[in-house]
Amino acid sequence: MADGDGATRIVSLLPSATEILFWLGLGDRVVGVTYECTVPAEAASRPHVTDTIIPAGATPAEIDTVIREAVAEGRALYELDRDLLAELDPDLIVTQDLCRVCALPAGDVDAAVAELGCRARVCSYDPMTLDEVLDGIEAIAVAAGAGPDGFARIEAARERLAAQRARGAAITDPPEVLLLEWVDPPFGPGHWIPDQLAAAGTVPVLAHAGGRSAATEWTSIVDADPAVVLVAPCGFDETAAAEQARSVVDRDELSDVAAVRSGRVHHLDGDSHVVRPGPRLLDGIDAMYDLVHGGSSGEPTGPRQ
Repeated sequence: MADGDGATRIVSLLPSATEILFWLGLGDRVVGVTYECTVPAEAASRPHVTDTIIPAGATPAEIDTVIREAVAEGRALYELDRDLLAELDPDLIVTQDLCRVCALPAGDVDAAVAELGCRARVCSYDPMTLDEVLDGIEAIAVAAGAGPDGFARIEAARERLAAQRARGAAITDPPEVLLLEWVDPPFGPGHWIPDQLAAAGTVPVLAHAGGRSAATEWTSIVDADPAVVLVAPCGFDETAAAEQARSVVDRDELSDVAAVRSGRVHHLDGDSHVVRPGPRLLDGIDAMYDLVHGGSSGEPTGPRQ
């Protein structure tokens, strides 16, 4: 595939897009990122063009309250440093319309670009399925003008996903698995996550394939009685995910759920493996497969004592 227009000054307003740009070999063209862009490590040294009203160190319940109140009041969750954006003078901005909690929506960025008189094109990255993730990565590669090595990486990722799906399809009697994107309140998985679970040889429960994740009730989880529960909270690292998995195990109303009784509640680093739509989602499929089917990744939270 031929290179695109060859953007030379790129601002990424989405952590997954930042990771994708570096993965495509375009890191030297990235001149601005968000405060959440920490993968790869060198991305964190780029100027930060956004900030958030969500307080650092807040619990899942506190974050949920802040978000609900802001949405109800029509307040933005993210603030764009317009002066810095104008100073950086990008020719390409990558953002999204997928989730107001994740980043500035593309419409807000378009308005800012017009107001500032910037020359930047705005590329919105909004995958809802696993295949759309790879298609979206390719669209970013085209918009940014990636070289042949970048497109070769995308093709290799497609081949890897096909192999993972074949391995998952070979599982006889796949177990029912619930992945929790959030624990207070509990959220069942949406977007591309059910695709990941299916590729890992499981039957997703309380899931919304190709749709948005949605809050559920603990009573619904009891009724679903999943054989395995994976806790992968958005925005939290593996240590925090482990703590939240323990909180799930300790809930009295879940004591008779099969996953809790058998000690099959596991945790995953959500940002690394699940919620950020980038190339590491394929690593997430392998991690899920290992956890569910007895591989080497991760440790169970353990049954209730």
